[in-house]
Amino acid sequence: MPADTTEPQPDRHAGATAVLGTVGPARGHLSAADSVRANRAWWDADTEDYHREHADFLGVDHPDGEFVWCPEGLHEGDVHLLGDVAGRDVLEVGCGSAPCARWLAGQGARVVGLDLSLGMLRRGRVPGALEVPLVQATADALPFADGSFDVACSAFGAVPFVADSGVVMTEVARVLRSGGLWVFSVNHPMRWVFPDDPGPKGLTATIPYFDRTPYVEVDGNGVATYAEHHRTLGDRVREIVAAGLVLVDLVEPQWPEGLEREWGQWSPLRGEIFPGTAIFSCRKPG
Repeated sequence: MPADTTEPQPDRHAGATAVLGTVGPARGHLSAADSVRANRAWWDADTEDYHREHADFLGVDHPDGEFVWCPEGLHEGDVHLLGDVAGRDVLEVGCGSAPCARWLAGQGARVVGLDLSLGMLRRGRVPGALEVPLVQATADALPFADGSFDVACSAFGAVPFVADSGVVMTEVARVLRSGGLWVFSVNHPMRWVFPDDPGPKGLTATIPYFDRTPYVEVDGNGVATYAEHHRTLGDRVREIVAAGLVLVDLVEPQWPEGLEREWGQWSPLRGEIFPGTAIFSCRKPG
């Protein structure tokens, strides 16, 4: 059953909050550079707490990794959104500690993982695991030549944390070969209108869907320590099309029967009523 949110909940990010001096949320303009700085510092500081809570579900410490698309537990081995990756060059954008990249390597792909956080990338070095090249860089300035990859993917990585996600789409399109596939999962945009709460309080819409002001957390001096950027479904489609990509499918995973695990604002209570994840499948023409 969902947690009783009438009682105070433990701070799942206590380590990052303490290190960065976060005092609370704010709403307002944030430059691309400030967004990068805040999120790099956040994910470096939150690495330990994040993996304490999620490493088992994501298969982080398994030598072969796992490829879980979303908190609903959708596994690439079951849904094959990327098709047969054997012998193909694959880029994972926002790979974190790289369990997805390792899983893809185990399927015969030539994989490169990219993330802005050195702390997360270091956590991806698992003893006895397949060696996967890991690159520290931002998703809006991919350090690869044009046409380097057959497939690009991102499982809740990078896209919501970049101020101009349209540039991410353009960059991915650039490094893909003709006919290449780009599949990424993000918070479902409709979730933006609800409080970030897995319980009953998270069922009441309180934030305008069309308000694209980023969600920011700040320290005592008002400096951003975390940033997440909202786009509507229409925004996402327009970004994809503007990058010269074709939207092939939009997957909205249903909450699976029997999954009682909560992940932040994801819960059986909310998942039974409205979607928490949107997965966009795109292809570069050619």
